[in-house]
Amino acid sequence: MRLLLVEDDKLLGEGIYAGLCQEGYAVDWVRDGEAAESACLSEDYDCMVLDIGLPRQSGLQVLDHVRAHGNDTPVLMLTARDTISDRITGLDHGADDYMVKPFDLDELHARVRAVMRRRVGRTSPLLSSGDVELDPVAHSVKKAGELVELSPKGFAILHTLLENKGRVMSRTRLEESLYSWKDEIESNAVEVHIHHLRKKLGSELIRTIRGVGYTLG
Repeated sequence: MRLLLVEDDKLLGEGIYAGLCQEGYAVDWVRDGEAAESACLSEDYDCMVLDIGLPRQSGLQVLDHVRAHGNDTPVLMLTARDTISDRITGLDHGADDYMVKPFDLDELHARVRAVMRRRVGRTSPLLSSGDVELDPVAHSVKKAGELVELSPKGFAILHTLLENKGRVMSRTRLEESLYSWKDEIESNAVEVHIHHLRKKLGSELIRTIRGVGYTLG
């Protein structure tokens, strides 16, 4: 899963960035509103963690512009403002949730998972297909009730496929779920990880749609 972090405070941004990466997300971090708008409109993100107080363009302006373009990326807004009117303003501009600084990283992770669930109308935190079940909180995968060990990138691909169950995901889109801007994309990485997932979870789980991409069987 790929996230956009928008935070101009270097120390806070480094902490959030490290925490999200540790949770297994591919994270792109920008530090001003114009860069945030450009990134959100040019890349496909699963969630944007957006600070309100930004240079060049405020978080509220970023929200207005991306929503005006029809972009429905889930947005978790961060702010140092703790009044009800500020929270209402953020939500009315198109934010999906709102956190007041300072906050606990575990709560941030939980809220990110929640806004992504709501995007697809899912209530349960667990993801499943057939006898395969993925728990994003525990970072665990089970097949027929038995734990299965996956590599971090294998877990990320399975997570993306399960979050988009019923849709065909292109190779490029799956690559985007694995790598942030700073990462070097490995040749044939998606195909290699799909191969290992099929070996561990069953060849029938992931279908290849020739010339298009992959979907869950």
